[in-house]
Amino acid sequence: MSAPGAIVIGASAGALEALSVLLPALPASFASPVFVVVHLPPDRKSILAEIFQAKCRIPVHEAEDKEPIMAGTIYFAPPNYHLLIETENSLALSSDEPVRYSRPSIDVLFESAADTYGPALTAIVLTGANPDGADGLRRIGLAGGTVLVQDPTEAMAPEMPLAALAACPTAQVLPLAGIASFLLGV
Repeated sequence: MSAPGAIVIGASAGALEALSVLLPALPASFASPVFVVVHLPPDRKSILAEIFQAKCRIPVHEAEDKEPIMAGTIYFAPPNYHLLIETENSLALSSDEPVRYSRPSIDVLFESAADTYGPALTAIVLTGANPDGADGLRRIGLAGGTVLVQDPTEAMAPEMPLAALAACPTAQVLPLAGIASFLLGV
């Protein structure tokens, strides 16, 4: 299997634990950029990039507006901003209205990534307590991208994976270890 153009990941409640299985598994040679939205309180600084930079073998940082996209880098959406893929080479941040009460919104990232990468995109919906990400996952599936959902039975909060599966029933359901193995195989 050839490397995808990009990977997008969405998570909420239980995100730290789930991402701690997936992101540190990526080898230093991992070529695809990885974009991550975690629902965050809008009024506090996020330390997700710092936490995962210490755990990961590829660069990790908080995304910045108009930042060029680098291969083999993990980008976290900052608090209170939507993260969008503007082009295959550039990120954008937006302070548009929250979507499903969330800013950053998983749907906003997934939909912009589907428009940019189409079938070269892999999307992953992890644990969470609301339906954010379901519509975006469906859009990625319709664009020919690969869609994965964490097994709801192992998710700390199964509502997000269940909503994703309802919206995109063709998604592959995998445990976290299976998702990590999938990513290592691309």
